[in-house]
Amino acid sequence: MDWYPLLNSLRIAVISAVIVFFAGIAAAYYIARLPRLLKGILDVVLTLPLVLPPTVVGYLLLCALGPRRFLGAWFWETFQTRLTMQWWSAVFAVTVVVFPLMYRTARGAFESFDETLAQAGKTLGLSNTYIFWRIRMPCCRQGIIAGAVLAFARAIGEYGATSMVAGYTPGRTATVATEVYQLWRIGDDALAFRWVMVNIAISAAVLLAVNLLERRQRG
Repeated sequence: MDWYPLLNSLRIAVISAVIVFFAGIAAAYYIARLPRLLKGILDVVLTLPLVLPPTVVGYLLLCALGPRRFLGAWFWETFQTRLTMQWWSAVFAVTVVVFPLMYRTARGAFESFDETLAQAGKTLGLSNTYIFWRIRMPCCRQGIIAGAVLAFARAIGEYGATSMVAGYTPGRTATVATEVYQLWRIGDDALAFRWVMVNIAISAAVLLAVNLLERRQRG
């Protein structure tokens, strides 16, 4: 059994989870402070990938990153490298797909924060940076961690956008999700079932971690 699809899925998920962790927190924090109309518009735009079919997200990414599109063509002419059909191309797709999970969870955590704590810190002369990292983040850490874990779990199983942007090449771009589909397509149900069980085991472990975090938060 070739373990490359699992290793590739894990590194794609880790990289994507790190990106959306910081991007989601930043977006949730600053957008929450905007006027209601602008906040509503940005909220719809940033959450849209959550409800769009993954294949639609993949198509839109191809429209931007494809070798005949402006960004993809410029990257090829400058660095002689394609932005699609590489293992790291899946990072673009996965990041866009899982970002709304982190953003929505972080926004909910920040909205439940007691702002009187921040105001009290300001009266003591504390900077906004200090208040954010030493007061706001510790109070919201359970929700933020849960969002990061959910984003990682979703990244492990992403298929639609990944298959369109990165494709499927054994030993190069294969992930657990694309491997299952290809094995089913060629009729190797036994090996496909093994990969399904691997994916279920990882997903169950992640969901168990989320439940433990929620139980600890309630406690």
